Formats: sequence, structure tokens, C-alpha cells
Amino acid sequence: MNKQVDFFFDVGSPASYLAWTQIGAMAREAGATVVYKPMLLGGVFQATGNASPATVPAKGAYTFTDFDRFAKRYGVPIQRNPHFPINTLTLMRVITGMQMRHAERFEAFTQAVFEAIWVKALNLNDPAVAAGALQAAGFHAAEVLALAADPDVKARLKTVTDEAIARGVFGAPTMFVGEQMFWGQDRLDWVREALLSV
Repeated sequence: MNKQVDFFFDVGSPASYLAWTQIGAMAREAGATVVYKPMLLGGVFQATGNASPATVPAKGAYTFTDFDRFAKRYGVPIQRNPHFPINTLTLMRVITGMQMRHAERFEAFTQAVFEAIWVKALNLNDPAVAAGALQAAGFHAAEVLALAADPDVKARLKTVTDEAIARGVFGAPTMFVGEQMFWGQDRLDWVREALLSV
């Protein structure tokens, strides 16, 4: 049986970033593959009535403290982005487009976007800043950003977001091993156990 974990994520989610840093190695250790599912978290929130923890000031502050703790545990950098929340519609379309049109560079591209937001704390709401960050990461900014206007790319992002909602997703990241759903980067131990039990 092929073992896999479906990984629904949005780059505007710091929890997605933390899970992203771990999920690939975890899957490899379990002899599994990761099926990356870029979705639009804003669309999920709208459909489910959920909202970012940052909308509750005390909860938002605590959540970022927790993210700092997990980043230290994982040995990865994280920086609170003063421009949060990020409108990720264009970014998630481009990431989807990279997955569809340039699969060999999808992971490197997504990593660069995650780092621009959650390590360098850049304002990717600003198109010029976003273009500069992509250029600095070795991508032709105008070419990759043009993917956001591709009708097939737009349709694919909507399809995956709708799939997420249909499967019960209400936040990011959300991972599935078979029919088992795990929400949040702090559930990775459960994901590992599920993969090892398949």
C-alpha cells in the first residue's frame, strides 16, 4: 500500500510554515509521501465561520509565543510578521501554478515564500516587495506572478479549497492520513504515529 499524508496549507499561516519545515522529513522516515494541497485559508474561514486566532488579542499573543517554542524545538527560525495577516490569494494562486506548471521547483518556491513571510517578515501584501523577494530567491518574478492570472490555476486553487472544506478542514495546516484528520502543526506526532501504523 502506498502511504501518504495529504497536507493542506496556506503560506499566510505561521502554523503551516512550522509544519512545512517538518512534514517532508517525517514522511520520508515513515516511508510515506506528502501530497501537497495548497488551499486558500480565507476561503476556508469564510465557508466554515472560523477565524484566525489573531482576531482575539490575548489568544493571538499566546499563539505566537507557542510558535516560538515549537520553532526552537524544531531548530528552525521564525519571526512574527508585523504585516500579518497577509492576503494570500495571489501567493496561493502562484504556488498552485508552480505545482501545476513547474512541479520540479514547487517545493523550493513555496519554501522561499514561507521564508519571506515567516523568517524575513517581509510585507508580501506589497506587490513590489513580493516581486523583489521572489527575484532574490532566484525566480523570475514577472513570469511566476503571471501564473496568478491563469484561469486553470484559479480553478485548481478553488477546487482544492472546496475539497478541503468538503473533507472537514477549518484551519491550516490540516493533514490527512487516510480518513484520519489532524489539524495544527502541534499534531505532527499524531501524524507520525498514523503513518507508521499504515
